[in-house]
Order: sequence, then structure tokens, then C-alpha cells
Amino acid sequence: MRPIPISFLVILFIFPAVLGQLEFGFYDRTCPPAESIVATVVSSFSSDRSITAALLRMHFHDCFVTGCDASLLIDSIPGRPSEKDAGPNLSVRGYEIIDEAKRQLEAKCPATVSCSDIIALATRDSVELAGGPTYLVPTGRRDGFTSNPEVVDLPGPTIPVPASVQLFADKGLNIDDMVTLIGGGHSVGVARCSLFQDRLRDPAMDPSLNFMLRNTCSGPNDPLVFLDQLTPLTVDNGLYIESLRQRAILRIDQSLALDVSTRAFVLSFASSNTLFARRFTQAMVKMGTIGVLTGNEGEIRRSCRVFNRDG
Repeated sequence: MRPIPISFLVILFIFPAVLGQLEFGFYDRTCPPAESIVATVVSSFSSDRSITAALLRMHFHDCFVTGCDASLLIDSIPGRPSEKDAGPNLSVRGYEIIDEAKRQLEAKCPATVSCSDIIALATRDSVELAGGPTYLVPTGRRDGFTSNPEVVDLPGPTIPVPASVQLFADKGLNIDDMVTLIGGGHSVGVARCSLFQDRLRDPAMDPSLNFMLRNTCSGPNDPLVFLDQLTPLTVDNGLYIESLRQRAILRIDQSLALDVSTRAFVLSFASSNTLFARRFTQAMVKMGTIGVLTGNEGEIRRSCRVFNRDG
């Protein structure tokens, strides 16, 4: 039994409606080992310390399109492209982790655990492996019937703060949630040099970081750079601290520390990793409820890559 973190009671207080759609311990009766199976699979991939960033990105990219319905996992077939073909999703990875968890769950509890729940659980477990907070995930999601690359509209690295605020608001998330999710997700993220050339031209950027990045980016094959230069493999408040020093790599990360509507949140998180960790768990749970299908809606896929009707 996973220990109950202190933030669990906070989550219940703030999001009681979540329990009307999803449930903590949803699989306790139908598939008791479900969460431990997912955790074991994620742990088996832990030698690759980049899986946390990969799964955080997968979870975000899935939920922010048609809701947390595992539509991102569907493979394209001739004449029917899927969300995987959309530009922002071409670099999403970690699908093999979800596939392995699904394989083991189908062997133990056939047609019981949804792919969308596996994403949420695997992301939670990878955050813990990366030194981030432990939190409980409400489950009971079902998988969607559509995956259309034309509806993929995700924020880019240079999105202005007001546009980002509106995009998150459209998903039912407030400014606090936005700052928390962007900073937390990017705390273990990477970016290719081609995505932050605008920052290299910013005279306000920390000179030593600018010099290092220019040297790195002069190499071939569009190199990858850690977004958080302070603690790049740990889910923590490091990126907020860096942004206050003009050491954020992406334009949106730096803008959060400068914009009047978001700077107070950055200052608070930079001063307290405990506060960040508490808010991060709340924001992740909240994000995981976007557009969920429950009850008789959707389906439980046999394979996360294929709709049941096509399998």
C-alpha cells in the first residue's frame, strides 16, 4: 500500500469534485496490483534518468489536446494519421514504458486498466524516482475513440505569458497551476539549441550561461541542453531559482520570472521547495482530470497503440 503523503488531504480539500469522476484506489477491487505493476515497470527503466522528463511531457501533451484520454498513444495507419504525427509530438517518447506496463496489466487483469490511467500513474512514479514529491493519483479514466493531429494546439517555447495564461485557462487551470506545471515539467527537461536562439540574443541573459550555450550550440546535430542548469535531473524548484538569475533557457521560463502576473509565484517557489512540491502535486492531479472519460464513456484498450475496433 503506497503511503499517504501529507498533500493528499490538501488535494481532497481543494478538488473534491475529482472524486465524482475519478477515485483514489479505483482498481483496489478489480486489479489490486495495478499501481504496483506500473511502478515496477517504471523502475525497470530508471537507468535512463531522462524518462521523467519524457513521461511528464507525454502526460501534458495528451491531456492538453482532447483531454487525458491516451489519444496521443495511437499509432497512425494508412489514410488515418494520429496525434503522434503532429509537429509538437514528433519528439515525444517513452511509449515503450506504457506498452510494457499495459502488457503486464493485460496478463494480470485483462481489459481492466486504461492506457490513460497508465500514463498518469507512470508519470507520478517517474517524478518520485527523480527526487520529486510523492502523491496519489485518482484513477478510473477510460481511453478515447479519436486521435487527430489537426486538433493538436500546444504552447511553444516562445509563447507570451498572456497567451499561455489563456491556453491554461481554457483547460480549467489557473495562473498558479500554469507556473507550477511549466516550472516543474521543465525542471528535468531538455531542449534543442534551435528552440532557444532568441534567448542567446537576449542581452539580459547571464553572460556565463550565454557563453556556455553558444559553445554547446556551435556543435553539429542541434545539441540538447538541460533546461535547469542547477539540478537538471531532479523535480524541484531549481528552475525558478535559475530564472531569477536570468539563467532560464527557454523564453517562456524566463518570462514567468519577469511578467507582473507570474513573478510572485516564481519568487515563492524559488524560496521554498516544500511549497513548490505541494503545489506541484496539486497541479498534476488537477491537470490529470482534464476532459476525462469515465463510467460507460470511451473504452479500455487492449493495446495502447490501437483502438479496440482496429485491433
